[in-house]
Amino acid sequence: MNVIQKVEHWGDAHHAKWLDIVRIVLGLIIFTKGIALISDTGAQQEILINNSIFGFSGMMASVAIHIVAFAHLVGGILIIIGLVTRFAVVIQIPILICAIVFVNISNGFSPLNSELWLSLLVLCLLVLFWIVGSGPISVDHQIKRKK
Repeated sequence: MNVIQKVEHWGDAHHAKWLDIVRIVLGLIIFTKGIALISDTGAQQEILINNSIFGFSGMMASVAIHIVAFAHLVGGILIIIGLVTRFAVVIQIPILICAIVFVNISNGFSPLNSELWLSLLVLCLLVLFWIVGSGPISVDHQIKRKK
């Protein structure tokens, strides 16, 4: 049994049911962020172009925003229902790290920068659910139980 399998087994054995409610709320937050990205792509493009960390052109910024929005929409739904939760969480982690490092920190570490604090909280919860998995109230659990 390798380290990843040991972590998955420990997470499956030590998952409280109230964590499923936290997982569902986390999925809703990620899903609504995906909707917000799709709703206002112009402002997001300006942020990417003005920060010019990666030297994005307008077209490249638009493609990046749509890929991230798609990952948030699909990942949020998967996290909400608890289907392949660990995979969905792993896809979200690099996106959140990039958002924290390249977008949210540019506004500073002030207590008023609520977007940074929300991103940090979501990142911590993503790492938590990467370890503990989807829990007993999930599609993953139903599939395991039927096997």
